[in-house]
Amino acid sequence: MQHIYSQSIALIGGGPAALMILKHIVENKQYPNTITIFEKNDRLGVGMPYGKNGSNKEHVANISASELPDFEINFEDYITKHPPHEFPDFYSNGVFNVNQVIPRLVLGNYLEFLFHWYIKTVQKEGCTVVIKTNCTVDDIAFNNDNQYTISTNSEDLFYVDIVILCTGHSWPKKYEEQVKGWFDSPYPPSKFTAELNGHVAIRGTSLTAVDAVKTLARLNGTYVSHEDGKLTYELHEGSENFKITLFSTGGFLPALRFHSDGEAYSSSWLMSMKDIYDYKSCHGGFVDLDYVFDLNFKQPLKEKDPDFYEKIKNLNIEDFAEHMLELRKEVDSFDLFKAEYREAEKSIDRQQPISWKEMLADFSYAMNYPAKHFSAEDMLRLRKSMMPLISVIIASLPQSSYREIISLYEAGLIDLIQVDKDSKVVPHEESGAVYHYTSENQQILEKHYSIFIDAIGQQPINYEDFPFEGIKKDNLLSQAYLSFKDNENAAALLSEGNRQVYKGYNDNYYLRIPGLEINDYFQAMNSYGEIISGLYIMAVPLIGGLNPDYSGLDFCDTAAERIVSSLFADQLEKPDAEEQDEIAS
Repeated sequence: MQHIYSQSIALIGGGPAALMILKHIVENKQYPNTITIFEKNDRLGVGMPYGKNGSNKEHVANISASELPDFEINFEDYITKHPPHEFPDFYSNGVFNVNQVIPRLVLGNYLEFLFHWYIKTVQKEGCTVVIKTNCTVDDIAFNNDNQYTISTNSEDLFYVDIVILCTGHSWPKKYEEQVKGWFDSPYPPSKFTAELNGHVAIRGTSLTAVDAVKTLARLNGTYVSHEDGKLTYELHEGSENFKITLFSTGGFLPALRFHSDGEAYSSSWLMSMKDIYDYKSCHGGFVDLDYVFDLNFKQPLKEKDPDFYEKIKNLNIEDFAEHMLELRKEVDSFDLFKAEYREAEKSIDRQQPISWKEMLADFSYAMNYPAKHFSAEDMLRLRKSMMPLISVIIASLPQSSYREIISLYEAGLIDLIQVDKDSKVVPHEESGAVYHYTSENQQILEKHYSIFIDAIGQQPINYEDFPFEGIKKDNLLSQAYLSFKDNENAAALLSEGNRQVYKGYNDNYYLRIPGLEINDYFQAMNSYGEIISGLYIMAVPLIGGLNPDYSGLDFCDTAAERIVSSLFADQLEKPDAEEQDEIAS
C-alpha cells in the first residue's frame, strides 16, 4: 500500500545521491506531496564523475555491472536496449562482460536513464515532481512558517518542508586561472585542450591522479596495441618534453582490482542502531574501533582465509597496518605495481579472491556507520594507522588503467617521488609550481615544474566554508566533533599544539573532525547537539569526517536508505484512518 504525505522535499543537487533518494522512496512506497530537484548542470543522475564535468571517453569507473547497487532496471537490461556503439571495447555485437569495469560516460547515461525512470514512477503514484536544471541554489534559510526558503540564481523562491543536500563533489579554485600552468584539480578534463609539452607535477597517486594521467597522456601521445597484447606509448610530434612526476607521501600507486566472489556490499554487514547503542551502553558511551576491526575484518577473514587469519590474529589495528605497509615499502613503487598486477590477474583467472583485501574493503564500508560513535582517540588511531592502507588497497584500479601507466613508465615518461608530510607546493612566478620537499635520503629540494595539477582527491568542506549562509546564521549546523575518552590524553595533545583539539564549556575535550555534524540518519545537528528537523546532509565534502570511507555508489545507496527511513518515520508511527481500518480488519 502506497502513501502520499503532505511534505514537500527539495533535493539540492541532482546527481547519484539524489537518484538514490528517489530509489528508496519508490522502494518504500512512501511518497511526499512534492519533490523539487535543483541541479546546476543540464543533466540529472550523472553528477560530476559520470558526465562531461568529470570524464572524457578514456575514463573508466572502478566498478563493474556486477558491483552496482540493485535498481529496478538492471544495467544488463539497459545496455542491451541502449547499446553504446562509441565504446566497442566495452560492448560489441550485443555482448559485454558483467565483470568488466564500465566507462564512466556509459555509467552516467545509465544513471540518467534511471533518474528519469524513478521520476516517472513517483509521478504515477501521485507525487508532483518539479525539475530545475541549469539552476544554482544561492541560499537556503529556515523561515517563520517552519519551512525552508530556497533562493536560486533565477531569483525564484521555493518553500519546502524538507531539504536534502546532495550537492556532490566540490573542486574550488585557489590559483587556477590566476597562475599559468596551475590546475587545482583535473576536472573538468575538457579544460586541458592543448598539448602540455612540459614536465608535469601531479600531487597525489589516487584515482583522481590517474584521471589526470589518462587525460594528459592522450593529449601528448597515442597508445598502440600490439598483436602479442602488449601496449606501448608513442609521443606526438611536438610533445618531446612531456613527462609526468607523481608526488606521494606514502609512495604507493593504487592497488589493482581482483576477483571477488561475495556481494559488492551489504547493509547486513553493518552494526544496527540497536547493536551500536547496546554496545555503547556497556562500554562507556563509545563504540570501540578494535571491536569493529574484529567484527568486520578479523572474524570474516577467519572464515574466508584461516591461514592468513592465523598470521595476523594477534595484531591490533596499528600493528596490522604497519605490517602490511612495511611489506609494500620494501619494494620499488613500480615493481610493486607490476607484482600486484600479476597477483590480481591470477586472482581473476582463477576466480579466487585476495581475501585480506576483500575483507579490508568490507571493513572500510562497514565502519562508516559506527564511526560517528568512536572516541576521539580511536578516530585519531584510525586516521593515522589504517586509513593510509585503506586508501591504497580499496582504490581498485582497473587493469586497463594499469597497462596505460606501465606503458608510460616503460617509455620513461612517468615516475613517482615519495615526499615528507611537510612538503609544500607554491606557485611559480612565471608558470606552474615549485615543489618543496625532503627526499628519502634527507635532501632538501626545490624543483620547478611548468605544469602542476593538484590531484589528492576530494577535500572536506568545513563549517566556515559552508555555502548557504541562511542555514549557518540560524545555528542549524555545527562543525563535526568527537568526544575524548580521557581528558588527560586530550590535554596533552592540546599542549603539543594540536589545533583540532579544544576544551568545551563543560571542561570536557573534543576533537574537531572535517565536515559537519550529523546523526545516524544524516540529519544535521547544531552546536548544542540538537537534531535539526527537515535538514539532511549527504554531500560528499560535508560529511567525510564522520564517514571515513564516504565515496562511491554503495555509500550513497546506504545513506539514502537511512535518510528515507527517517523521512516518513513520524507518519509511519501514526497511520491514517484508512490504514487503521485496514490493520483492524
